[in-house]
Amino acid sequence: MTKTILLVPGSLRKNSSSYKLIKKVVELLPAGYTGETYEFTGQLPHFNDADDPSGPVISWRKKVADAAGVVFITPEYAYGVPGTLKNALDWMVGSGEFVNKPTVLITAATGGEHAHKALLWILGALTAAPHEGCDLLISFIRSKVDDEGNIKDPGLQLQLSELVKTFITDIDSRNIH
Repeated sequence: MTKTILLVPGSLRKNSSSYKLIKKVVELLPAGYTGETYEFTGQLPHFNDADDPSGPVISWRKKVADAAGVVFITPEYAYGVPGTLKNALDWMVGSGEFVNKPTVLITAATGGEHAHKALLWILGALTAAPHEGCDLLISFIRSKVDDEGNIKDPGLQLQLSELVKTFITDIDSRNIH
């Protein structure tokens, strides 16, 4: 049985560093795992705490619930969390899909420390705080990944490999399907 890892970009641009890193993470997944990119955060309605959420919200929640784990790869915008990503996470407050869900956070930006810290707090509020070794802040991302998505920094390649191994070990140790 193949386990699905849901990869959620914080950027809507298909040529962003987030999407380039998503491809690298998928390449690092071992046999028995597949990656699925969730590309619809920009289509979710503005969060309004609706008692009867719309179809896109229901679909988003189901994708998270069905995944063995979730990987967020995001930039930092104006020292904070990108709005569409924050909106998507707001729709998960109180719904339960992230409770004990194995999660990875990769923040790839010029700086990134503000968004990274904020997202760790948000994931903690959803009770999906990444397991030790399952978060990575990549500052100065444009100097580490070229236009084609190749990683130019050997240290970053090693960090990504170790992060994916730790994440998969976490999932396997929990016997998640």
